[in-house]
Amino acid sequence: MRGTPIGIAMLNDEREHVWRQNNPANMQVVNQWADVIRKELKNVDGSAPEVVIGSKIITGVRVAQEVGEELHRAGCRSAVMCYNVWNFPFLVWPFINTLGPGVPVLSLSNNNGEFPGNVGLLATDGALRQAGVRTHRITGDMDDPGVQAQLLDWLRAAQAVTTIRNEVYGLYGGHSMGMETGYWHLTPMLKCLGVTCRQIDQLWLLKVMENEVDDADVEAGFAWLTELLGERILYDGKMLTPETLKTQVRLYCALNLVNEDKGFDFCGLKGQRELTEHVCLGDVPEMMMNDPYDWNGPKDAVVCSTEADSNAAVTMQLLKYVTGGLPALFMDVRLYHPERDLWDWCNSGNHASWYAAQSFDAAENYEKITFHPALEYYFKAGGASVEFDAAPGPMTFCRVGIWDERPYMVIVRGESLDLPREETRKLAAETTPTWPHVWAKLECSFEEFLNIFPCNHVQGVPGDRVRALTMACEIAGIKPIVLGPSERPAPIWEQMG
Repeated sequence: MRGTPIGIAMLNDEREHVWRQNNPANMQVVNQWADVIRKELKNVDGSAPEVVIGSKIITGVRVAQEVGEELHRAGCRSAVMCYNVWNFPFLVWPFINTLGPGVPVLSLSNNNGEFPGNVGLLATDGALRQAGVRTHRITGDMDDPGVQAQLLDWLRAAQAVTTIRNEVYGLYGGHSMGMETGYWHLTPMLKCLGVTCRQIDQLWLLKVMENEVDDADVEAGFAWLTELLGERILYDGKMLTPETLKTQVRLYCALNLVNEDKGFDFCGLKGQRELTEHVCLGDVPEMMMNDPYDWNGPKDAVVCSTEADSNAAVTMQLLKYVTGGLPALFMDVRLYHPERDLWDWCNSGNHASWYAAQSFDAAENYEKITFHPALEYYFKAGGASVEFDAAPGPMTFCRVGIWDERPYMVIVRGESLDLPREETRKLAAETTPTWPHVWAKLECSFEEFLNIFPCNHVQGVPGDRVRALTMACEIAGIKPIVLGPSERPAPIWEQMG
């Protein structure tokens, strides 16, 4: 998975008789923190961001510039500034200004009683904030699992923000059915995340399907799905036939080809109404784009947002990086069951098959999946709809929204519930039983969610990602709004307006 190099450096006292005595211990601390990061910050595909250590402890202006240049040349996009002793705070400026403006900064200090590392942290980090630099601070023992967890959450947040910078979102067809909460808001996205958009007409995909996609590749994909699903492909001879399913596979192949050709890092597919009424339903290709595998083996999960919901795509891309490469779910906020305090979240597209069992073995997930004929009422061109219940477990749900051109993110903890099959069939019959469902329980009230949530589409990933998402928002300048119980202290830049 893509990522950006992480730089680590430490400031010290400029007095030679001081730094000659404590520099060896300080360098040992820097290396120990780097070892923690290298050991723990692993992506789901086994890759990891590069960790670059400043070759010297910073003891003067020239050394600060030298170390800043080292990290700059190594391509570092975030900086972990370690504190172990008192330092001369002004040295941060020749270091940071050489490394480059806009680099996320974490100030990290051991809780050392003999030498006042915390004093150095507060003096130096305070100087950065005085000039309007948004920073984060962590203090504690290096061997403390809680401190390590905070560090890893910050690193995931910084990876998300620095990796999405300069990425290009491929918008196929424009926003669907006039859903303006999914419209691409160019200026806020450029200012906060540095990500831009290029719109391509869906006709381009159709021509690539006709002229560039290899028929043998389509047959291979069709055979793979047939082997995995067998009789759970419910052909009806009209909406779902071998040919309409092959058309969906062909669209998946075309998306991959155009993404590669145009340099799109993630994308959104409009679908309705041009494709769904004249080509095919996008459910299968969108699912396969978001999955970490296909018939060619393991692959990167490529965010593809249904109905070309651009804010959903941005949310999903951030979730992908925050989790180290997991697929992100895309759901409709469909139906609330007040007697159960239960949400039924389902959508025709975008549930990666990975969520059926949360396995990187495609066969294990597909055992729980059925392909149904597309609903002719909505999707006249036909193809398969994908049906399964998402695997149970803790989840974090969120969504980027826009208030008066200013982006914010609503975040809420919850879980995906494991309900008896007979019960879910009855519940699903109240919405659309041939689509995938998440039976979601939230750590907030119905009223709070309804009054704050920005739109009809919600995204999610497994686990508790609230702190990492909050830090990512704070780094980027996006307002995080955590629903339900929250102990988040508002950072100083929010309190100062």
